[in-house]
Amino acid sequence: MAKIQLNGKKVSIKSNYSIFDLLKRYNLSNKKVAIEHNGIIVARINYKKKFLKSNDKVEIVTFIGGG
Repeated sequence: MAKIQLNGKKVSIKSNYSIFDLLKRYNLSNKKVAIEHNGIIVARINYKKKFLKSNDKVEIVTFIGGG
């Protein structure tokens, strides 16, 4: 198990958890979010390649349409 900071809150995740896995866990579409991992924006094509480890900081911003 690893502990990360997700949007300012501590959460536990399994080892070898990718950003894509994190989005699936929270039922978020990878087309409607922006991800920051340890202060760096992650390109959508890297969501399955970027694995998380203890003490990582992840910020997920979702886009909502409106008018």
